[in-house]
Order: sequence, then C-alpha cells, then structure tokens
Amino acid sequence: MRGRLRFPGTLVVCACMLAVAPLAAQDARISNDVDTTLVTVGGRIQMTVTVEHAVGARVVWPDSLDLAPFELLGAQTAAPANVGGRARSSVTLTMAAFELGELEIPSFDVQVVGPGEARETLSTDRFGIEVVSVGADEGGDIRDIRGPLGIPLGVVTVSLWLLFALVTLAAAYGLHRRSRRNGEDEVGEVGPPPRPAHEVALEAIARIESSPMLERGQVKEYHIEVSEVLRTYVEARFCVPSLEMTTREVVDGLRGVGAQGQFVDGLRRFLDQCDMVKFAKVRPTLEASQEILELGRDLVTGSVPDHADVVSDTGGSENGGSDVVGTLSVETDRVRPAADSETAEAEPSSSPEQVVS
Repeated sequence: MRGRLRFPGTLVVCACMLAVAPLAAQDARISNDVDTTLVTVGGRIQMTVTVEHAVGARVVWPDSLDLAPFELLGAQTAAPANVGGRARSSVTLTMAAFELGELEIPSFDVQVVGPGEARETLSTDRFGIEVVSVGADEGGDIRDIRGPLGIPLGVVTVSLWLLFALVTLAAAYGLHRRSRRNGEDEVGEVGPPPRPAHEVALEAIARIESSPMLERGQVKEYHIEVSEVLRTYVEARFCVPSLEMTTREVVDGLRGVGAQGQFVDGLRRFLDQCDMVKFAKVRPTLEASQEILELGRDLVTGSVPDHADVVSDTGGSENGGSDVVGTLSVETDRVRPAADSETAEAEPSSSPEQVVS
C-alpha cells in the first residue's frame, strides 16, 4: 500500500511545480505613455513602454515595429530595475508624423518569458495624437501674399552707387589706355626682316652634309631630313604647302604657281628618290646618298631670284648651280617684266620737246 501511495504524491508535486511556473510570467503588467499628444508636422514624439514582471522573467521586445502612420526614428532600451521585489523593464520609442490630422499610435505586442520558458503576451494601449501644420494661423484665415520689400534710398546709398560707377569707369578707361599703349608698342617694334629661303635651305644642307648620319648607317633618317629641307624651301619660296602634300601634289602646286618645268622635273626626281628610301625601304649606296644631297643643293641654287647672291660651299658667290641643273630657274619676279614694259612705253613720251622736234 505504501508503494502505491508514493506514486500519486509525486504526481501532485510535479503538478504544483508546473502550475507555479506560469504564474511567474502571468503576473506581468505593461503600461505606456507619451510625452505629448499635440505636435507639428515632423515633430518628435517619445513614447515610453514599461513592463513590470517577476525578477526571474525577461522581456522580449519586438525586432521591428510598424507604427504607421508614424515613423519610428529610434528605440532606447533601459536596463531592468528592481522595485519592491519585482523587476521593471522599459523602452523609449522616438517617432515622428508627416501627415496632418488626428492620428493614432497603433498597439503592438510584447512577450514576457518566465522560468521554464513560459511565455505571456502583453499589448500596449493606443494613443491619439493631433498633428498640426507649422506656423498655422490661429484665426484660420488665409493670409495674403506679401509684396516685395522696397529698398529705402538715402543720400548715403545714392553716394555709394555713384562712387562705384565712377570707380568702374575709371578702371575701364585705364584698361583701354593700357591696351592702346601696348598695341602701339607692338606696332612700333619692327623686328629684323626674315632671312631668304635659299640661305636657310643651304645652311640646312651644309649641316646635314657635315653630320655623321651616313657613317652611322642612318640612311633613311638622312633622306628624310634632306627631303624636309627641300619641301620647306619650296613652301617658303613658292608658297606651296609642300610639307603636307605628296610628291604629285607638290608638282601640281608648283605648276599652278608658274614654276619653270626644269625645276619641277628636277624636284620630282629628287622627291621620288627620297620617297623610295622612306617608303619602299630602298637602301642606296654612300655615293648615291651624297649625290642626292648635291642634287638638292643644285635645285636651291638654281631657283634663287636674280637679285640674290648665293654663297656656295667654297666661300664664293654664284648665281647658278651645277652643269646638270644650272639652268633650273623660276620666274618668281613676275612684276619686273611688267615694270620694264611700262618703263619702255613711258620713255618715248617722257619729253614732249623731243616728240615735237
């Protein structure tokens, strides 16, 4: 009989323990309050939620809250405090509303977990909040639009404006005088006249002739420089932009300005030989490279105007070139024949007495 009575006693003790465990969580209470019930649009509202529970229990706050039409700006949880043998947990929620009218903070649930993982769900109270506009007119009337404010004109204001105008005019006049003075100085300064194109070309040819490019095997660079010297000379002498033209275009340009055919043919042969080295990768001998340089010098000396003295490489002066291209000359001074013809026509009529006699 004793063995049978012990078993029901054990069941009674377990039942009592299970009954006491939920009581630790079921005696929890929740309260919430707001700091104000009247705010302006965008104004902040703080609501404090407090849960009073047993010392062994804990509060599980929601991970996220939907408090529409309010926006949750932040949440600050306070550490549990013991008051009168019970624990008190609280959280402060900061909210804001961007709608006008009478709005309501909705209710949300909070769980309290007691010993043995017994859970109790508590709900907060709803709060009505009135949201008003910023700077609302207490009379309720619509205000008129204010006109632009006028700037009062006084003696001091007018004097300052006149002084500013005078300073501006003086500065503008000074800049104008300075620019004119600089322009006169630039016009007054006359530099030396440009050197004749044939002198520059002959000096460049002499410099290439004395350079060690052929001894170093720089045959292609040698022909490129010689070709550029002649093209630069043609551009300065005949106003044909030969540096930007092909050989055919240079020949057509010289014929268009009236250059003599012998010079044009000699220049065409010269440029063709240079192009063969530059583009066709032809590698001429040392003697052939020196001959192309002499051909370029003869082309320059043979196309010099009649009134210019050309200094040869031996120190003397000559008006022609070699026997091969010595006759290559260009009719550049086309004004002279016209002037001579006018002078010839004017001589018979220059003296009326001779005509009468």
